[in-house]
Amino acid sequence: MDIDSASSVVLQALTQATSQDTAVLKPAEEQLRQWETQPGFYSVLLNIFNNHMLDVNVRWLAVLYFKNGIDRYWRRVAPHALSEEEKTSLRAGLITNFNEPVNQIATQIAVLIAKVARLDCPRQWPELIPVLLESVKGQDGLQQHRALLTFYHVTKTLASKRLAQDKRLFQDGFLNAVFERLKEFLECCRQVGPESTCREKLEKTIILYTKVLLDFLEYHPCAFIPLIQRSLEFAVSYVFTPAGEGVAFERFIVQCMNLIKMIVKNEAYKPAKNVEDSKPESLEAHKIKTAFFTHPTLTEIGRRLVSHYFLLTEEELTMWEEDPESFAVEETGGDSWKYSLRPCTEVLFLDIFHNYSQTLTPVLLEMVENLQGPTNVEDPVQLLMKDAVYNAVGLAAYELFDSVDFDQWFKNQLLGELQVSHHRYKLIRRRVIWLIGQWISVKFKSVLRPLLYEVILSLMQDPDLVVRIETATTLKLTVDDFEFRTEQFLPYLESIFGLLFHLLQQVTECDTKMQVLHVISCVIERVNIQIRPYVGCLVQYLPLLWKQSEEHNMLRCAILTTLIHLVQGLGAESKNLYPFLLPVIQLSTDVSQPPHVYLLEDGLELWLVTLENSPAVTPELLRIFQNMSALLELSSENLRTCFQIVNAYIYLSASEFLQNYGESLCQSFSDLLKDITNEGQVQVLKVVEIALKVSPILGSHMFQPLLPAVFRGIVDGERYPVVMSTYLGIMGRILLQNSSFFSSLLSKMASECRQEMDQLLGSVIEMWVDRMDNITQPERRKLSALALVSLLPSDNSVIQDKFCGIISICIEALHDVMSEDPETGTSKDCMLMSHFEEPKLSDDEEPPTEQDKRKKLLALEDPVHSVSLQHFVYEKLKAQQGLMGDQGFGVLMETVDTVLVRQLQEFLQNL
Repeated sequence: MDIDSASSVVLQALTQATSQDTAVLKPAEEQLRQWETQPGFYSVLLNIFNNHMLDVNVRWLAVLYFKNGIDRYWRRVAPHALSEEEKTSLRAGLITNFNEPVNQIATQIAVLIAKVARLDCPRQWPELIPVLLESVKGQDGLQQHRALLTFYHVTKTLASKRLAQDKRLFQDGFLNAVFERLKEFLECCRQVGPESTCREKLEKTIILYTKVLLDFLEYHPCAFIPLIQRSLEFAVSYVFTPAGEGVAFERFIVQCMNLIKMIVKNEAYKPAKNVEDSKPESLEAHKIKTAFFTHPTLTEIGRRLVSHYFLLTEEELTMWEEDPESFAVEETGGDSWKYSLRPCTEVLFLDIFHNYSQTLTPVLLEMVENLQGPTNVEDPVQLLMKDAVYNAVGLAAYELFDSVDFDQWFKNQLLGELQVSHHRYKLIRRRVIWLIGQWISVKFKSVLRPLLYEVILSLMQDPDLVVRIETATTLKLTVDDFEFRTEQFLPYLESIFGLLFHLLQQVTECDTKMQVLHVISCVIERVNIQIRPYVGCLVQYLPLLWKQSEEHNMLRCAILTTLIHLVQGLGAESKNLYPFLLPVIQLSTDVSQPPHVYLLEDGLELWLVTLENSPAVTPELLRIFQNMSALLELSSENLRTCFQIVNAYIYLSASEFLQNYGESLCQSFSDLLKDITNEGQVQVLKVVEIALKVSPILGSHMFQPLLPAVFRGIVDGERYPVVMSTYLGIMGRILLQNSSFFSSLLSKMASECRQEMDQLLGSVIEMWVDRMDNITQPERRKLSALALVSLLPSDNSVIQDKFCGIISICIEALHDVMSEDPETGTSKDCMLMSHFEEPKLSDDEEPPTEQDKRKKLLALEDPVHSVSLQHFVYEKLKAQQGLMGDQGFGVLMETVDTVLVRQLQEFLQNL
């Protein structure tokens, strides 16, 4: 295609292709499609979109056709590939000037150049980067902006190359010159000033460069070793020396700090504990780091981090005054805080301090020493400095364990700081109470706790809201600590809890309310039933807060957590909360309601603890179970909690619950068992087992459709031991406590299997004896023995044929349960329970829930805990002897191994 003669034809076709009339549009598009493979077509397109006098829509279309052509025909191996001669001409034409006036077209040209660069740079297009850099340095604002835009897309594209050879080319062509280029761009920043339209693109390009460096360091640490020295020199000079003044912007500082941090803590750059085992590259990297991080360098970095980057900014101080809640939330890790300079600075400080603590500890202690005693409230610089230094001491608490006597410092210095009531000293009051929170789990004597509670009580009444919120957070850390003693805290509980509640009412932001609710939850959890006299106001307020938080699901999650601990603290008294509590559970666990996505997990936990602490079932409590079938269908990670809830209902009121929901529950379980893991299968079967334990007759009836599968599993010898153990537990309950149902089930299964009942019973007993070792729980082992020996006395030949196996199981179980009574010196069944006693608890022990009490009362009626296996076996054998006569029984006993007979006689000799 001759460029001169073709230009007007192509221009006409492009013009027609922008038409709204399909009769004009379609033929033009077809003509352009045919020209795509014609030599010279892309040179014509280049001329057209570079001609700023032409219609914008035509030029835009020309760029798009050019861009699509790169994807299809630029590679040498592509069908109808462009000639090398034309590609050379096109590459030169693309970077002749950077003066495109239309933003959208400029962006498309930049993307187009990046596509060519991905294929040709640096080998076929070595001049691209130098030309771009030269254009960026130019004085023309438009040219500078367009060159930067192009550079941004080119760098982004080159950095994404995946082939090893391409990566190596990129490393050689880009990474080796990266620091010089970064310096050039930073100098451009200095020249263009912060208000320039180019500034944003410059900063984006600088960030892109540093991101490429960080990615390379993360994924190729060994290949990065030659760059360690230059990286550290570059980053440290711009972040910790005057070189960065006027050019270093926040995101760039964050990236530089991340670069230093990743080099400092990179495991590939650390020698092994035994140096001889170290890789050569690790030793090389360590040597470079050691040479760089000299004592003066580390000292300067440490001082600068604390005295410059840790200082609260004017912006932060203004936020404290004008929006204290937002300030408090950001300082404790709000969402926007994660992406700001402060957390990055603190993480770098911690990493450097951890790796070079011997050098930096004296530096920090000297800074503390220089600030001893109350600071002049008229000296804002010193106040900010003390805040920064105390921040450092809090962050490095674990590293300073052996160097700081915190108890003495607390008594002799920090307490005095907290008593300075001047409003400007709020900076220090807030920082000191935060500092105590950082040290509480590191080094803080238990004997000082009451003094700390006095301080907390005082600061919870501080005029400054930020101080009060920080104090609440430290309280949470204090009660969370493993050295927390309830009896030390009780004298302050009423006052502090009242102040916490007042703070909860006072704050207005969703995040702050969540923060305070977490503290309240923590306090309730730790003091448990001791909270009961003081929760009246909170109980009255939570329904209002729930209503107000309709649009704030995360706040509602915090309310649910508080309710969980509240119900646990109130125990049976939590029934008074039902008018509020039950609708909350209903909403949170209803999968047809959108909020369930956020509330379900906590809602299920609240449902469970409500049932566990319920003194009696109510119609409303039963009604909520309508939510369960949909939850079981979800088969989510909450399934285990759902099973616990079902069990709790069975313990609470098996008869009412199973009569109302047994049928639908059985159907849900049937559906679940079709597609569930072995572990899930066990969870389902345990529910059935508990139902049989609580109500053998009703449980057998309600879960009847599931039992044939259990029966078949036993006969077929289920391979998974835990499943088999549960099968035998279920069958043991039925055989022992509902023998008539067992007989009807045996009859049904015999008919299904086309076997005689006796033959099938023999198979069950044989498999039971064979798989007894699958049962590990002592209760189930005793249950198996009770169940099988309950078949005696019997004149059934099959049972007599399996007599030896039945006796062997009884002896195994007797070995499990018989222990010596220290009072009488005789053996007794250690699983027997005779009466129910409320346990005596220490202050730190949780009292039993209502469900714990129900389980204990149930155990008193459970044959496993109410029937002596020793006596039961003796009575059954006596009855068998009476049925058969002495001679016949003697012949039967001869089928048992003599060793087992001797052991049996030892167990039964005193009866």
